[in-house]
Amino acid sequence: MFWHDAAVGVPVRQFNKMIERVSGRRGRVPAPTAERPATSAAHRVILGIDPSLRGTGYGVIRLGNTGPELLAQGVLKCPREWSRSQCLVRINRELQSLVSLWQPTVCVVEGLFYAQNLRTAIVMGEARGAGLAAVGGAGLEVYEIAPRRVKQAIVGHGGAAKIAVAKMVQRLLGLSKTPEPDAADALALALTFVHEQGRCSPKALKRV
Repeated sequence: MFWHDAAVGVPVRQFNKMIERVSGRRGRVPAPTAERPATSAAHRVILGIDPSLRGTGYGVIRLGNTGPELLAQGVLKCPREWSRSQCLVRINRELQSLVSLWQPTVCVVEGLFYAQNLRTAIVMGEARGAGLAAVGGAGLEVYEIAPRRVKQAIVGHGGAAKIAVAKMVQRLLGLSKTPEPDAADALALALTFVHEQGRCSPKALKRV
């Protein structure tokens, strides 16, 4: 049996396993011990960001007793007529405000990105830097996770389409509608961090 949404096409059994992974309800996961990494139990409020000069996605989730729940999500949009410096200032200030409001203790960003040319790579790097400066300056731990690992954790395979990731994020968090793509990517990063810290695999968590 499959979900009727052709964009996702995930079997019900596989979907239930994904819920177990990101909610921490799987029975085989051992209880926290002193030998486990500090990240396994310390982070309850997680901020995910998907940096972009004109549309930085963000998502804040809290890990509750019954699994992750949404606190905030959206896209920081900058008009085309704004200069790059204006956009970078807004990204930095808005993320600082989000951190101040929701008090996350960890931030997750995408580990790799691909640019069509050098100019695009520079602009993307600047947006990423503005975001990292905001969260790092607030004292958050910052980790990066590769895109394929995010897709694997959320959808079940590393080559999943963006719409499949967005639809699964919607279902995992019980949202009434599908988030915008950039916000969905940010939420997927946060959910993947929950999954990874539940597994307690230090190799899967690369600190920035």
